[in-house]
Amino acid sequence: MAEVQLNNLVKTYNDGTIKAVSDVSFSVEKGELFGLIGPDGAGKTSIFRMLTTLLLPDAGSATVNGFDIVKDYKQIRSTVGYMPGRFSLYQDLSIEENLTFFATVFGTTVEENYDLIKDIYVQIEKFKTRRAGKLSGGMKQKLALCCALIHKPAVLFLDEPTTGVDPVSRKEFWEMLKRLKTQGITIVVSTPYMDEATLCDRIALIQNGKILSIDTPDGIINKYPDELYELKTANMYTLLKNLEAYDQTKDSYAFGEFAHATFKTQSRQSVEQYLEGLGMKDIVMRKTTPTIEDCFINLLRN
Repeated sequence: MAEVQLNNLVKTYNDGTIKAVSDVSFSVEKGELFGLIGPDGAGKTSIFRMLTTLLLPDAGSATVNGFDIVKDYKQIRSTVGYMPGRFSLYQDLSIEENLTFFATVFGTTVEENYDLIKDIYVQIEKFKTRRAGKLSGGMKQKLALCCALIHKPAVLFLDEPTTGVDPVSRKEFWEMLKRLKTQGITIVVSTPYMDEATLCDRIALIQNGKILSIDTPDGIINKYPDELYELKTANMYTLLKNLEAYDQTKDSYAFGEFAHATFKTQSRQSVEQYLEGLGMKDIVMRKTTPTIEDCFINLLRN
């Protein structure tokens, strides 16, 4: 039986005029690190709030650890850990006081489950008397994760845990998740960062409340339907405009310092000749491997 199971889950706002979550179905197996990947406003937080019993669905059903999210909300609240997108601990309490408080709420002690948080807590322990409101973004993140883990949850929900955090702290956080996974905890994480998708066992790409694709990161990349090229020249704005106007272009968009494009024609030479005929010089054009972001864009447009 899946540890998390969603069946046609629906959530609407503003008297039903805004459909934030539209017939979403997926499952997460025990011990899996599952990623819900999509931009802000895609429906990720609404899904997490329903799964953690903070919101009621308008239609559909879901279970977490075998418990129904509507009927069995008390059991779910005692067996899951939830780290919301915004830092939500008590700003006036110290690191130590926040951790002790959350352990007490769940009827346990810091000592009883210290092994579960040790690798994370040792990084902030020397600041244990500092108030939470005075911590850096990375330290707040580690404290919030400790508080979500202190009662040894069966499933851990992390809603955009690395948003606004520096790159070093982001890397450290994902390394912590890998270690937690080895302890048998099922982890469901949401993120708008496409590069983090490759760190999950499986991912669901979501936009406008709808699932676009569910697979392993490699599986989604392998489904990319076209040969993808990256192009670069001195005048990137003109390059993008010319690619957009070319009748053999299937898709094109800016991607970092390059333009990414797919073409109807299989001849790279004909593309280069077209651009050179428009007076463009020193064009770099080569095949490239699609990223999760390329796949997401392709699914959105096609």
